[in-house]
Amino acid sequence: MTTRKVEIFSAGCPLCKETEELVNRLTCSSCKVSVVDMNDLMGASRARGLGVQSVPAVAINGKLADCCAGRGPDEATLVAAGLGQPLS
Repeated sequence: MTTRKVEIFSAGCPLCKETEELVNRLTCSSCKVSVVDMNDLMGASRARGLGVQSVPAVAINGKLADCCAGRGPDEATLVAAGLGQPLS
């Protein structure tokens, strides 16, 4: 089964926790979610490589979600990017 890789870039702040809850609520069986700790050097390096400018941020299949480019994530944009929709 093919999976969708979802990365949540988080610094552990209350807004980051809200985004984690949002993403976890929207996920489906095709989604594999991981939280990337921005307080960790490897996590920060991964975020920098994807162009993360602020946290919280979400990347889906290695691409920063449009809602996270310069602003925080929102449900409609994440769903439009495929989050929570099973892969055929």
